Amino acid sequence: MITEAAKQLKLAFIKRNYDQFIKESVDLNDSYEEFLEKLLTAELQNRKTNRIQTLIRLSKLPTRATFNDYLTSHLSKPLQKQVTELKHLRFIDNQENVILIGNPGVGKTYLANTLGMEACLAGKSVLFVSIPNLVIELKEAMSSNQLTYYKRRFSKYDLVILDELGYVTFDQVGSEILFNLLSNRSNNGSMIITTNLNFDRWEETFKDPMLTAAIVDRLAHRAHVLDMSGTSFRVEDTKEWLK
Repeated sequence: MITEAAKQLKLAFIKRNYDQFIKESVDLNDSYEEFLEKLLTAELQNRKTNRIQTLIRLSKLPTRATFNDYLTSHLSKPLQKQVTELKHLRFIDNQENVILIGNPGVGKTYLANTLGMEACLAGKSVLFVSIPNLVIELKEAMSSNQLTYYKRRFSKYDLVILDELGYVTFDQVGSEILFNLLSNRSNNGSMIITTNLNFDRWEETFKDPMLTAAIVDRLAHRAHVLDMSGTSFRVEDTKEWLK
């Protein structure tokens, strides 16, 4: 009876574990209230854990790095202060953007990934996608008349991480649909953008001066801008490896 009732109520953890909780409560001489509180708390914790694992899986984050793995010693004092502020994730609640600028290999993607992972652990929905792949997906959605659906789904994430802006250029169609998507997103949630180009060079990617100015205006408004330019970790690692 308990198993069937728990199944119908979708209490999966209780369905699998209630008998063990009964035995433990009898051994501890728990009251009915204590037993019920422990059982329901365990069910809630199990649901929270499952939700977080689902959020991580759907986020498509490259790694599961958290701030427990992130070292700030290589950063300047101002950058350390900015990263510390971002760790609290208030920028997501405030629907503010984060723009990480710097040459390849300085840790932009790693920091973005770490912030995304922390957001998942906090119960927020995250999507990680490289901008070149995003443009391809947008064109495919447009050709199959699914662009409206794609934009609606894109706008529902608490945080979207857009990686590698500036590594490839776009044609007019790609630039326009990307602009449309990001404009819609800018009113609905936070974004983290990693780029190897300063704002004054974004026209190299989008080609159109007016479109570029509009994109910068929307993305940079009330954004946290971190200039991470410096020595490439990958270059230094390669030098050590060659030694």
